[in-house]
Amino acid sequence: MRYIPHTSQNVEEMLKTIGVSSVDKLFENIPRKYRQTDPLDLPKTMSEIELRSHIEKIAQRNEAATFTSFLGAGCYHHFTPSVVNYLASQGGFLTAYTPYQPEISQGTLEVTFEFQTMIARLTGMEVANACMYDGATALAEGCLMAKRLKPQKRTILAPQNIHPEYRAVCKTYLEAQDVKLISTPYDPKTGSVDLKALAEKADSDCLAILIQTPNFFGALENLDPIQKICKNKDVLFIVVVTEPLALALIKSPGKCGADMVVGEAQSFGCPPSFGGPHVGFFATRRTFVRAIPGRIVGETTDNKGQRCYTLTLSTREQHIRREKATSNICTNEAWLATRAAIYLATVGEEGLKKLAKWNHTLANELIARLKHKAKLRFSAPFFNEMVIECKKPVRTLQKELRNQKILAGFALEKEYPDLRNCLLICTTELHTQKQIQTLCELL
Repeated sequence: MRYIPHTSQNVEEMLKTIGVSSVDKLFENIPRKYRQTDPLDLPKTMSEIELRSHIEKIAQRNEAATFTSFLGAGCYHHFTPSVVNYLASQGGFLTAYTPYQPEISQGTLEVTFEFQTMIARLTGMEVANACMYDGATALAEGCLMAKRLKPQKRTILAPQNIHPEYRAVCKTYLEAQDVKLISTPYDPKTGSVDLKALAEKADSDCLAILIQTPNFFGALENLDPIQKICKNKDVLFIVVVTEPLALALIKSPGKCGADMVVGEAQSFGCPPSFGGPHVGFFATRRTFVRAIPGRIVGETTDNKGQRCYTLTLSTREQHIRREKATSNICTNEAWLATRAAIYLATVGEEGLKKLAKWNHTLANELIARLKHKAKLRFSAPFFNEMVIECKKPVRTLQKELRNQKILAGFALEKEYPDLRNCLLICTTELHTQKQIQTLCELL
């Protein structure tokens, strides 16, 4: 972002415009004893060349930025085309905020409309909102929406193979809602949800079942039998997705009968950036549209018959009385949603499928190379992430690989004590065959 300091002439012109003789006069309402008079204790000034060199030296201290990373676990390294950074850096997008005046926010509204359309197509749902904070809060808002739709019920089932942080956020959200989040087990052989346990715990007090696919272990869930359980037990079916690239290959949750599909769109043009900021998405059935959190941008025509965009539904507390609001989200992720929309429009439908196949192929190649060195922990199909069981203690392994400038993956033992010596490893299009070969040799 450009920084252009004010010249003395700029300052004089501004003071003249507001009718003040000096900067001191401008702040005369502040008692003198509270004003800073001594120079600030700052380093000496630098030229732009010196400053750039200084910043680069600081950046080089972050060694992990130069490592080969096989980390995933809800935050993914994908290639971002240059056009995404170029277009998203335009000033009109950088200042994107709540479009209170739609008539002068047409650019922002159109991008948001496109984002909604692409998310609805990917998820197989009828409507999608303008965006959410991130995947975890999107899932939590899904739980709150489910409670609004079924206020007489008080439990929600959340299998243990849903991202642990997502489950923690949901629990926090639901503590004040008289709703209990009940954990259900996963199948220790497949890594998928235990269908029998799910059916048994879906009693008359259950209002929703949460399912992640690909789940936290990278396993793809078979949604059809879960949808049957939901239908038979009269509970809402909520699907959460943390790696949305998988939606380009698998049958969409909407076609599998999901009532809501929520998740994280960080994979689409938003770098990991030390864990944030991210951009969540929220899609549902048209019949539930008035219960959806946040806002929906719609397309219409103006009084001249020209296409234009407007806030069709805004059920946030900033727009209507708080007691009628469906969400207390007080800002949005419009700029990150803009990046995701530019990314998806750039890559295109066929490009997204090719990219997804590329990710999946690399994951299969890694498993093939590891055949005699480590074993695949779960038997369920996977997309670009999988759990491997190592022969050495994982912490020792991670330390040794870090010395080789490789971040091997996410150690599962902390969150799942029964998965000792297990690593969650992710491959994306940013990994070369040589990097995969090196990892497997070192393992």
